[in-house]
Amino acid sequence: MTTTKTDERALAELQREHGHALFHFLLGLTFGDRQRAEDLLQETLVRAWQHPEAFDGPYESMRPWLFTVARRLAIDARRSRLARPAEVSDAGLECAPAGADTAESAVAALDVREAVRALSPEHRSVLVQIYFRGLSVGETAEVLGIPAGTVKSRSHYALRVLSRNLPGYTRRPSQGRTVVGASCL
Repeated sequence: MTTTKTDERALAELQREHGHALFHFLLGLTFGDRQRAEDLLQETLVRAWQHPEAFDGPYESMRPWLFTVARRLAIDARRSRLARPAEVSDAGLECAPAGADTAESAVAALDVREAVRALSPEHRSVLVQIYFRGLSVGETAEVLGIPAGTVKSRSHYALRVLSRNLPGYTRRPSQGRTVVGASCL
């Protein structure tokens, strides 16, 4: 299959005669973006090179054909850009807030689970009721069927064991409870 292309001399003449006007037309269509205008001008001339039959048209000048092709290419390029998500520059990324780093909290949660599993069943059940289920001392005593003083004692000793088994985790002085990951806050 042979394809015919426009003669190079005719294409060079076409560019000399209409290139400047076509570029300024495309510059207006691209809102002053010189690079896009140059790309569209080049693509328009490639189309002229690929379609030698356009030179044999019934019109005196190739300018209407070139401007029509250029306008359609500009429209297609704009539609293509709008169909894709907008590109983000580095400047926008620098101003964007950083997402929360969940890796540290995930590791802390694993550490706490392991340390709680290592507690005696009595100590573990008290901590589960108070800290994980949010019950008061009185409610915990009622659920577990033990006196409130025993709940307080077991929670005290359980937290003491946890503080030894979880190095690097500190106590918030204002609240008095052991806070996992407080050193990272």
